[in-house]
Amino acid sequence: MSEAPDRNLALELVRVTEAAALASARWVGFGDKKAADQAAVDAMRHMLATVEMDGVVVIGEGEKDEAPMLYNGERIGDGSPPLVDIAVDPLEGTDLCARGLPNSLAVIALAERGTMFDPGPCVYMEKMATSKELAHLLDFDRPLAETLALIAKEKGTPIGDVMVIMLDRPRHDDAVKEIRDAGARIRFIPHGDVSAALTAVTQGSPVDLLWGIGGTPEGVLSAAAIKCIGGKIIGRLWPRNDEERQAALDAGYDLAEVLDTDRLVAGDDVFFSATGVTDGDMLAGVRFTAEGATTESLVMRSRSGTVRRISATHDRPKLRALMGSRVD
Repeated sequence: MSEAPDRNLALELVRVTEAAALASARWVGFGDKKAADQAAVDAMRHMLATVEMDGVVVIGEGEKDEAPMLYNGERIGDGSPPLVDIAVDPLEGTDLCARGLPNSLAVIALAERGTMFDPGPCVYMEKMATSKELAHLLDFDRPLAETLALIAKEKGTPIGDVMVIMLDRPRHDDAVKEIRDAGARIRFIPHGDVSAALTAVTQGSPVDLLWGIGGTPEGVLSAAAIKCIGGKIIGRLWPRNDEERQAALDAGYDLAEVLDTDRLVAGDDVFFSATGVTDGDMLAGVRFTAEGATTESLVMRSRSGTVRRISATHDRPKLRALMGSRVD
């Protein structure tokens, strides 16, 4: 790299996620998740073009010819140093936003060029995440029930006090039975496992463990956040079918490899920003007022270990510029 990422990028990234959150928030509760997602993408792309960096989207919305989104391989920023990898989810939880449900976020992460894991053809991965106090207990090869018992022992509590957060999906039915038979509890979420991962790794959270099969993009984004805030995530690629499995093998991926935090994001200087769209466990959502709107964001940097919670107010002319007539 000709130049390392600068700490000022943290505040630049907050501006990016704020813009995406503000733009998508006007679609909360209208039932149109495509419009909400497009609004977030358009606002994020507009703001990213002003950031002083030479960025490549490693984790985006797929290939360019599939959707007019922030696509994998897209160059963003003004083209000046530093050279960085970018992971984005302009609207994590599009359905949550459309239905007015909690925990919808605008998310972005940044690291030095060449340090973010590219999942290639694999859309899903098996994941586990927990706090730094319990990080040494994560193991895919150990039965889940045993891991839950070890978590309870480490915490000094009955196993009935252990809470697992996971996506509510039929593919998890066997694990659900195993968790409940072990005596632990489950908190189901409909979408949004970046928010769930943050909840699982946060000290004092009622959630002890994130487990489940979810998106690989969300896994990389979660790893970027965890690299900054602490805790641990492990992942293992989970092809959906034989065709995807063969494509991954042909591309040289080891499907048995356990991908830890440093494998998912290898950089030493990682930035992460998230802004709430709807109210959630970690962040308040966008609130519209007569004067404009308020937002709440988390912005973090791994090198310094700094975690900032930023509350901001935005006036109506700025919102109108971002969202056009939907602000009125």
